[in-house]
Amino acid sequence: MELLDRFENISVSYTKVYSLLKAQDILSPKPWRRTKRSLAKKKWRLAHPKQSRKDLEDAVSHQLALEDAHPRHERCKYFGEEIQMDASDIVWFGSKKTSLHLAIDNATGLIVGAYFDWQETLNGYYHVFEQILKDYGIPLCFKTDNRTVFNYETAKTKAEHKDVLTQFGYACKSLGVGLKTTSVSQAKGMVERANQTVQSRLKPELRLAKIDTIEEANRYLRETFVPDFNRKFGQEPRKAWSAFEKAPSDREINYTLAVLSSRVFDSGSAISFKNKLYQAADEYGRLVCFMKGTKCLVIEALDGQLLATVDERVYQLKEIPKHAKTSPELDNKPKKKRAKKKYIPPMTHPWKRESFLKQQERAHKYHQYT
Repeated sequence: MELLDRFENISVSYTKVYSLLKAQDILSPKPWRRTKRSLAKKKWRLAHPKQSRKDLEDAVSHQLALEDAHPRHERCKYFGEEIQMDASDIVWFGSKKTSLHLAIDNATGLIVGAYFDWQETLNGYYHVFEQILKDYGIPLCFKTDNRTVFNYETAKTKAEHKDVLTQFGYACKSLGVGLKTTSVSQAKGMVERANQTVQSRLKPELRLAKIDTIEEANRYLRETFVPDFNRKFGQEPRKAWSAFEKAPSDREINYTLAVLSSRVFDSGSAISFKNKLYQAADEYGRLVCFMKGTKCLVIEALDGQLLATVDERVYQLKEIPKHAKTSPELDNKPKKKRAKKKYIPPMTHPWKRESFLKQQERAHKYHQYT
């Protein structure tokens, strides 16, 4: 009804639209149980015209779907006390499946973060986390599912960016945010119900807006859909009832929401990362060499900047190209430019290799993420 009015300028009542769809046995995405039963009885009578009424009641009326058989729980008291997160993987736009990473506040029902990615990835959850930090602050706790850590443990190639709960948990630990995981969908019913509502409303909106790229979809989410959704379904939080802490600076967020990887320097004082070779350099870009076998921790910041920590120092990483850009014999000698000092964050982040490896072991062995 709303979309007909917005896109087609057709003003029609909800009852009229509902009656037309129901006549074709098309139910609402959230029908009453009584309505579903009546439709099931209608279909049963068509398939079993000679069935007695008692058999019909036993076959239809007493059946209850598992997703409808979970008890209700009270909401949290404070805004930001618990943020529930999940990803929904369907064809949202175009012809290829994408994952919508959604974060919703348990107390108010507000969507506090939403981001499209091609799969349920660490990058998607990090961008949702970034939106929460910049818009609201540091929440008290996250609740999400734990299937991603199982996927990672059974994967043939254990890539760090797939280890969502270890990396995301390490970022939460550095900011003092709790992280709870559960395999039971009813335990995070707020985001599960929100996913159903979002699927029924967002998908047709993206189609009518003729959106077919992931960049346009993310822009539509932030600028149009999430504000409209929060106005319709969310509750305004009171300032005195907020559990959010003051957010760190944008620079700190960039380095906190990072992917950490353990690497070892080879005999050429280089490390391999994502099928490329890198060498360590200081803030002026001067090469720093290390002995073969020296262990380091590679930090890939949210904006893509690459750093490495060795012992108590942080270095920038410079890629070793396969071929030199200029030849000292054949090309004209370029004018030497004064080296500009590049910002390298101090060793204040929890970037020690040993502490990260311990956290990784706890996450996989004991399922302790923060």
